[in-house]
Amino acid sequence: MTASLPLPTLLVIPTGIGCELGGYAGDGLPAARLLAAASGCLITHPNVMNGASLYWSDSRIHYVEGWALDRFAAGELALAPRASQRVGVLLDAGIEPELALRHRQVIDACRASLGLPIGPVLSSELPLGVILQQGASGSSWGTIERPDVLLRAGEQLVAAGATAIAVVARFPEDPESEALAAYRAGSGVDALAGAEAVISHLLVRHLGIPCAHAPALLPLPLDPALDPRAAAEELGHTFLPCVLVGLSRAPDLLPLVDSATRGTAPLLHAAQLGAVVAPAGALGGAAVLACAERGIPLISVANPCLLEVTAEALGLAAIPASSYAEAAGLVLALREGIDPAALTRPLAGSA
Repeated sequence: MTASLPLPTLLVIPTGIGCELGGYAGDGLPAARLLAAASGCLITHPNVMNGASLYWSDSRIHYVEGWALDRFAAGELALAPRASQRVGVLLDAGIEPELALRHRQVIDACRASLGLPIGPVLSSELPLGVILQQGASGSSWGTIERPDVLLRAGEQLVAAGATAIAVVARFPEDPESEALAAYRAGSGVDALAGAEAVISHLLVRHLGIPCAHAPALLPLPLDPALDPRAAAEELGHTFLPCVLVGLSRAPDLLPLVDSATRGTAPLLHAAQLGAVVAPAGALGGAAVLACAERGIPLISVANPCLLEVTAEALGLAAIPASSYAEAAGLVLALREGIDPAALTRPLAGSA
């Protein structure tokens, strides 16, 4: 029996909207691993893969920042898988010396224990000034006061040989806040995620290389009632390890005009996508809509969040799934050329 070819699949779990699965500290990883096995090729974004000190490396999973993921789905970028990136690290000048040292020790540990090519490492000339905000829906958002400082530092890292960039910005803290307590208890929204996305979007759009972000925060007091989905964030002193591992094998981002002259190296294009998997209430993102316009099968997974942007509301055709396990079965059916409708009863007649 000949094994079926991979079915490149896009997995989107939007950042900062409180998804029950995937809205916490890398708790989307089990779903990503299962979908990678079912599809043979999964493209997803750091929010799904990042679990602070926890991570999972799989050659079938392609780690693509959210802005680049949208451009890929729209057919504006191709992905060029590669075995290794040299990850430059940008430390926010607003990070206190002891906390900055903790991050430098993470870098040393990833070089010594994992063999990752990391460097250069530099501090921004001025603090980036992260500001946290909240949208009308309750989703997290944010800005930075000095985007010019961020972009100049990114340019310096590229000029010094970095092919991917990990950013560590000092985030404001309120350890007594109700929002943080709710998040740690498993019923809130990640208040940092929206601002993190803004930082990585700015860099990827400006530099055209893989980038991801890890917030710099002081350790929180122990909480015996901590929800397991939030626990990965409290295992160590930093959120940086997963970002360094993810970026170390992130694909290159090639504008289509450049990809045509790339040669014979295998590239991933949006035209190759066989499925897109997203929460049933969060289907209004650019990547999902771009896939829908192309007629790519959309699998909408029951995964409660703050939004109710459903297939019905948007007039989209979608294949419903009650869980990511069911979604993986549907992806496998598509990969094997089986009509998902043939797996349900009653089966509609041909008349």
